[in-house]
Amino acid sequence: MRLAEVDGKAILRRHGLAVPRGVLLGPGENPPEDVRAWPGWLLKAQVLEGGRGKQGLVRRLDELADFRAARRLILATLDDADTPLLFEEAIPIVREIFIAVRVDGTAQRLELLVAPAGGENVEQSAKLARIPVEEPTTAETIFPPLDKLFPRELAARLARYAARLPEIARQEDLALLEINPLALTEHGFVACDAKLVVDDAAGFRHDARELAVSRGLGERAMTALERSARDLGFQLVETKGDVVLVTSGAGLAMLMMDLLADHGLSAASFMDNLRGAPDETMTERLKIARMLAARDSIKAIVFQTVIASRSLADRVDALIDWIAAEPLPKPLFVGLAAGHAATRTMSVEQAIAKLRARGVAAFTDPVELVKAAAQALK
Repeated sequence: MRLAEVDGKAILRRHGLAVPRGVLLGPGENPPEDVRAWPGWLLKAQVLEGGRGKQGLVRRLDELADFRAARRLILATLDDADTPLLFEEAIPIVREIFIAVRVDGTAQRLELLVAPAGGENVEQSAKLARIPVEEPTTAETIFPPLDKLFPRELAARLARYAARLPEIARQEDLALLEINPLALTEHGFVACDAKLVVDDAAGFRHDARELAVSRGLGERAMTALERSARDLGFQLVETKGDVVLVTSGAGLAMLMMDLLADHGLSAASFMDNLRGAPDETMTERLKIARMLAARDSIKAIVFQTVIASRSLADRVDALIDWIAAEPLPKPLFVGLAAGHAATRTMSVEQAIAKLRARGVAAFTDPVELVKAAAQALK
């Protein structure tokens, strides 16, 4: 789950990191009187996507009288009068720095990213330092690469600050903790903006009442079909594409999305399992797939399943019943793979033959499946 800035900064504040003073404003609310004592002001839309500055969703106020005009411009850009706004202190900055902790998926560990300047697209900077997080994480292990990017005294201070971040990421189950910019001020470091991503799989370890702004924004961002899928027991993410993709897990879904892209097609759906959901949700996924396929932008349905121990025969029979229930709005392409335990009463070859006998394009090789779909849709 990606966090809104206000929730991300609440986590940083809880761990003793400095953030600017701020107040969250709901629809129609005005800043309190005590903000007049602040040295400057920023108004920031609380949304879950990045690039707010480019979209005009972060505005600096020259004076408090500019607040209403800034709010009107932000809400007009979003076309959503209910978007929460963070009214925040604009602090005097001596220098901006980029710093982040993220999960290195290749090395399967945390790594620190540090750049000598903040701003947009800083991840592509040639001066970006990538520092593997060792155990234990100490300022001494982080200091050497920072000493190449910053004056020595600043590098030492930044190393002490950076050494705290991996433990925060672990305690809060963060896949990403990014501070951009980390402001160097006369009084120390201040996290002026924060992008945090919480691992959804660790949600059971955290209080569901926390992160209310982020949870609310996530709920509002869901489409009607995404909510329906959740209620039916699985996760759906609608994407801009021309093929409804039906799978039973994130890894398989990503594989199939890549294969579709390699052959000039794009997935219009991403399906994954929900923690604590029913063991079997194929019927529910197919129900949503039929609704998606009715759209004019959709060219086909691609169904790919891998079965370890459940009955392949039952899966095929359920698929045939779904096809027979009513005419499909778009062509269907099916891919099957099954382990030994799943083929006790029907082999994969028999399943493919049974589907083909009913006019379904069925395959055992996912590459051949996608090739056939791409060729047919030309």
